[in-house]
Amino acid sequence: MILEANERRERYIRDALAQTVDAIAVAAGKVGRDPTSVRLIAATKTLSVQHLVMAINAGLRIFGENRVQEGLVKMHALTARDLPEQFFANLSWHMIGHLQKNKVKSVVGNFDLIHSVDSLALAQAIDDRARSVETSQQILLQVNVSGESSKYGLSPTVVRSTVHEIASMKHVHLRGLMTIPPFAGTEKQTRAIFRRLRSLATEIESEAIDGVELTELSMGMSDDYEIAIEEGATMVRIGRGIFGERKVVS
Repeated sequence: MILEANERRERYIRDALAQTVDAIAVAAGKVGRDPTSVRLIAATKTLSVQHLVMAINAGLRIFGENRVQEGLVKMHALTARDLPEQFFANLSWHMIGHLQKNKVKSVVGNFDLIHSVDSLALAQAIDDRARSVETSQQILLQVNVSGESSKYGLSPTVVRSTVHEIASMKHVHLRGLMTIPPFAGTEKQTRAIFRRLRSLATEIESEAIDGVELTELSMGMSDDYEIAIEEGATMVRIGRGIFGERKVVS
């Protein structure tokens, strides 16, 4: 029974992934973009290591975790398994959830990209930690384009000045911006938010600030990733659209 359930789950993931990849290609094609310019980040919050194995077998390579400790446990559990070396080829781990400063020590050097840097103080903490372990950490700035009080992120009005401050940091590499639109927003509202983020990145990128590149736009999730791609997303974060509904964990 367990084997049958696992086989059904793996088929579900493979089929859903194939449908998602097709939808990404269609959305990119609508605006004349190369589908390979969009990377799919599999949002794996609350999923088991077995689900990750299924996802990797299905072809997924980039995994986004919302919680630091949960992500580290999964990384360790995967590497502890007796799996062939090629199984781990090109795997990449991204931190996509809110990051507190007291978790920076655990994130730097373990996650390839942090999407959710929402303050200058957090960027400084990341730089300090990266310097202490002699590495460089890639980051995105999270921007609260919608202005919702319930969301983390920089106000669009301070992004430019924050970018200039980060440019002087030696151990962080700023690669782009990230945003999350309102959960119940209309398509028009959502599209406007994605468009504003792209415009903001383009404006700042045109300044050619030394040590900064804003070529990555992390925007779009299961319900709105096609709109995000049409508006310039280079990374989409999809969980439910691939894995189905998951158990809610507080």
